[in-house]
Amino acid sequence: MAERSTAAVDVADNSGDEPLTAQADQSTADGVAKNRERVTDIDEAQGSGGTEGPGKASPPELHSGHKLARRYRLEECVTRLDGFSSWRAVDEKLRRAVGVHILPADHTRARSVLAAARSSALLGDPRFVQVLDAVEENDVVYVVHEWLPDATELTTLLASGPVEVYDAYQMVTQVSAAMAAAHREGLAHLRLNPNAVLRTSSGQWRIRGLAVNAALRGISSDTPQRTDTEAIGALLYAALTQRWPYESDAYGLSGLPKDVGLIAPDQVRAGVHRGLSELAMRALANDGATASRHESACTTPEELVKAIGEMPRIRPPEPSFTAPPDYQRTTYQQGTYGRQTRPGVTQQMPTPPPPLQSRTGKALKWAVSALLIAALGLGSWQLADALMDQGGKSEDSNQTQTTEDNDKSPTKPASKPIAIEGVQDYDPFGSDGSENPRDIDNIYDSASGTYWQTSYYASADFGRLKSGVGVILDLGKAQPVGKVTISFMGDTSVELRAASGDPGATPTSFDSYPKVASGSGTTVTLKPGDSLKSRYLLIWLTNLPKQVDDGQFRGRVLDVKVSS
Repeated sequence: MAERSTAAVDVADNSGDEPLTAQADQSTADGVAKNRERVTDIDEAQGSGGTEGPGKASPPELHSGHKLARRYRLEECVTRLDGFSSWRAVDEKLRRAVGVHILPADHTRARSVLAAARSSALLGDPRFVQVLDAVEENDVVYVVHEWLPDATELTTLLASGPVEVYDAYQMVTQVSAAMAAAHREGLAHLRLNPNAVLRTSSGQWRIRGLAVNAALRGISSDTPQRTDTEAIGALLYAALTQRWPYESDAYGLSGLPKDVGLIAPDQVRAGVHRGLSELAMRALANDGATASRHESACTTPEELVKAIGEMPRIRPPEPSFTAPPDYQRTTYQQGTYGRQTRPGVTQQMPTPPPPLQSRTGKALKWAVSALLIAALGLGSWQLADALMDQGGKSEDSNQTQTTEDNDKSPTKPASKPIAIEGVQDYDPFGSDGSENPRDIDNIYDSASGTYWQTSYYASADFGRLKSGVGVILDLGKAQPVGKVTISFMGDTSVELRAASGDPGATPTSFDSYPKVASGSGTTVTLKPGDSLKSRYLLIWLTNLPKQVDDGQFRGRVLDVKVSS
């Protein structure tokens, strides 16, 4: 089925580069693309630039300090071309920075810009920079969007070198999933380039200009999914190699050597991750020629998400810890503070007197000696009294011994480890009912450094999307459970829930697992209040920590041990 989008965009930089799949759209590209934004290189800095084209209207006369709707005060113009302008502004009602695109109401693209902005706002996906307002007022059309002061463009990150492998993996994973969600709602970006992808201080990747950036330039495509997929491949290629995967230079990156064609990233730069290199080629080489020749090309973001899921997961780098410097005693602690010393003369420290040689010390020694003598006398008297009474009690020794033997309570059997026969992830309140099942066996493999982790969420309470996620343990048969010890990475709140007896098959209803214990911490020992005999136990995470390595709220279970 042919695809059609009302808002498409070339993947090329403003310096003249264009995507492999956008050659048919040459007539919609910038007429002055090779020169137009050399003077305003901050085109995409929290806003979008434009292109010269037919139907150009005169931009409204605006200046710093001008207010829109008595609310949005314009601060700085970051782009002005092709009849529209982009501004950094202040929302005086909510006291926050915003970005604003402005164009005349009679501009030939005013209607399409409004439609694209309103469609993007309805998506409401937090992975995209949100459209806050889209208004036609006083012969002016303006679109208000989020301004992220703590975010950094991929263009800026690439200026200092290629992106780390884990960051590149996170970028392509998050951007692909976000664009797949947008295309399911009928929205395309089509101007997905390093200026449109931002990395926040928490490590999350955000995409700006969904549908709007393309509508401002009047660009369209018959294959929007293929165009966006190839754009993601170009982003990954640039992140791995610090090179743009076309012959033309763009976004401050050098293009590939002329007349050599598209070569794999691991052939451009040494040490590139092989799996990510092949993934970039599958997204870029949409004619079927891939890096390995064994994998089919990805032509939609959904196919790219599936391909990423089939790759071995790339773990974050281990955090490095710097040893603290050796402890240095200050002059005050060394006893020289306030004393006059002459250079070259070693100051003699006074020799402390022998212990207990003062009058107070002698009195203390006599007091201690008297107490010891009194204690010895009291002990001797008690010993003699006990020996005198021993003969009278010998007659009742047999009877007393029998009584004591009868009064002894049975000893509690020693705790023994219980083997875990199987585990499975449990997400009854999620959209797909699954939570990273691929690594679930790591929680009882007794290997150091391995773990099972949840998906990441916007807050510790699962972004208020659900009450928790968990793992079901199968003990093989119903048996007494004394305690369950769980090791986490980060302070985590957890509940122990158990199905009664041995129901045979694994219960799937959350109500089948009543709570028997709870706790929180990095190592939590959960002991049921009453005697518990069960085959299926549910480790239910209720509050997640913020992980240090990626800044995301997610739970990580290192190890689980069950004992009787």
